[in-house]
Amino acid sequence: MSKRAYRRMLLKLSGEALMGDDAYGINKATIDSIVDEISKVAATGVQLAIVIGGGNIFRGVALGASGMDRATADYMGMIATVMNALALQDAMRQKNLEARVQSALRIDQVVEPYIRPKAIRYLEEGKALIFAAGTGNPFFTTDTAAALRGAEIGAEIVLKATKVDGIYSADPFKVANATKFETLSFDEAISKNLRVMDATAFALCRDQRLPIRVISLMKPGALLRAAQGESEGTLVHV
Repeated sequence: MSKRAYRRMLLKLSGEALMGDDAYGINKATIDSIVDEISKVAATGVQLAIVIGGGNIFRGVALGASGMDRATADYMGMIATVMNALALQDAMRQKNLEARVQSALRIDQVVEPYIRPKAIRYLEEGKALIFAAGTGNPFFTTDTAAALRGAEIGAEIVLKATKVDGIYSADPFKVANATKFETLSFDEAISKNLRVMDATAFALCRDQRLPIRVISLMKPGALLRAAQGESEGTLVHV
């Protein structure tokens, strides 16, 4: 068993991460690659929970801005996260990783409802846990769901996996001389309006003294290095 720095972690995956180079949907090669990275972390014995977004299928904020009722759009987005969670669970099953899905919305014929004691029991049994449907409420992002679930299950860190290898002063894809931060305080991240996570998620993690490490999902081994406590990406802390 490889070394681990944390007993329990929460991984936040965006829905867009599942698209790969496709315009939308779920790219098979990409989700298999993600599961391979998760497998390396699971092999260390860490208890891993995952919150997944739905932007590859439906983005409520964008449709709300174009005229659709925002609450309705957000509920549709939550259902998209359930689809992604089921796809991730199945990809993990094919790699012999046991995972359970719990949803903040009741869809009992498809997934279990979120029940905190049961979630913690799954983690203690060594099963990966995938949280779907965000917080179950409109107007809250899946980043906030990650902060909330991380605090509820007693995670020691939230890992936010993105397409960039940390937090920068500006979008590194658009600004060539953007500065990468190795560490930031929550207050700095909020005051600088760094949008890698929303302010509600940052504030909740700050109040619960739950650190966030932002890493690149596209960088092989980054997830494992973060799980082993190495200086990967950007650490946001109190």
